Amino acid sequence: METAPQIRKSIFKQIHEIVFHGQGGYDYATIYSMPLWLRKFTFHEIKTFYEEKAASEKGAISKGQTNLIDSEGKINTPQFKQASKPHKGKSSYK
Repeated sequence: METAPQIRKSIFKQIHEIVFHGQGGYDYATIYSMPLWLRKFTFHEIKTFYEEKAASEKGAISKGQTNLIDSEGKINTPQFKQASKPHKGKSSYK
């Protein structure tokens, strides 16, 4: 059974997660005063979105479709060098 401090901590963590991962779409006061059912729904939707995004990125990496910037925000140097090479052939730019 959870104690009152544990419940309070989980509520504030959920509010923080919604505000942080909502990328500016929510502010603390709005989420704090939101009905409980709506806050749980919003939290679940954001969590599902980021889980699907992570799975999609993991799948792309395993298939060799890497990005120029990795999940940590660092430049993937080999991919960047490959993408930065000049294209061979005729250019349509005049």
